[in-house]
Amino acid sequence: MAERSVRSPALATSAAAVLALEGAALVVFAIIELLGLGSGQAASLPTALALIVLTLIGAAALFAFAMGTRRGRTWARSGGVVLQILALALALASLTVQPVPWPFVLGVGLPGLIGLVLLISTSRREGRPETKPEPER
Repeated sequence: MAERSVRSPALATSAAAVLALEGAALVVFAIIELLGLGSGQAASLPTALALIVLTLIGAAALFAFAMGTRRGRTWARSGGVVLQILALALALASLTVQPVPWPFVLGVGLPGLIGLVLLISTSRREGRPETKPEPER
């Protein structure tokens, strides 16, 4: 009998797209930091290198969560939810800085909120008995 493949719903695709875009944004930030490092703007070379490496690790995690979310994997949605909550916490914490950095608050907070809503909606949708995750390949 042929193995039945049920694709993830549109919500999962949307959530995965948000996660992938956030991962791409982190790669861009890492490149900007790397260029700043090359121009001698870093106060501490080891700290700057560690920040770049950690940023790239975060981007890799977001890309992995995006792929897993698209395939309906619960571990990916869980990790994505954690990172979205961290993004919201960071955006809310930045409201205490004066003057408020609104582009940062909105740039981090809105995608975090949208991603969180999509991931929770995906989890609720895929938790229903009529939907199944894609099989491992």
